Amino acid sequence: MTDKLDYERKALKKGYRTIVGIDEAGRGPLAGPVVAAACHLGQEVNIPGIEDSKKLTSLKREKLYEALTNHPSVSFGVGFVNAEVIDKVNILQATILAMLEAVENITVVPDYLLVDGLKLPSTIPSEKIIKGDSHSISIGAASIIAKVVRDRWMCQADRDHPEYGFKRHMGYGTKKHMEALEKYGPCPIHRMSFAPVQRVR
Repeated sequence: MTDKLDYERKALKKGYRTIVGIDEAGRGPLAGPVVAAACHLGQEVNIPGIEDSKKLTSLKREKLYEALTNHPSVSFGVGFVNAEVIDKVNILQATILAMLEAVENITVVPDYLLVDGLKLPSTIPSEKIIKGDSHSISIGAASIIAKVVRDRWMCQADRDHPEYGFKRHMGYGTKKHMEALEKYGPCPIHRMSFAPVQRVR
């Protein structure tokens, strides 16, 4: 089993100093934005429990999010791409756009990027890591930030569109969500290019 600092250590040995992990949340849902986060962990950062956000409870994610975003040696940036843009460019390109925006918004200047599952068209040297959120602590931290930011956004959307139950399923195609789509049709934050939404338009 690989150590979750292996990728960071290898980059350091190559001479890189500001190594940033990147991940996204929300590629699969039928509604809402895709959100990406870029995260740099300083050497002083020692926050136990950083893991692929999908393996954590919502309470644990929230606690880790607060620990990460309030730590003086953690730098992060977030990128949002909304449903309208997803429909125009497709979800893969939207995810890349969100990741690039997250890199632009981070408060440090990265010299190496560790990216979950994608190769980024960036002038900054980068490494694509399959299941990176489980294998790199920097990507794991980014996955937590992206997931919590997106979940909070969807909870706000639930207040604006309560009939769909967004705070329960975060826009994923659950049975309850599909029943609401059938009854009410899509709302402005639905991804109209996704097949289950197209069927009820």
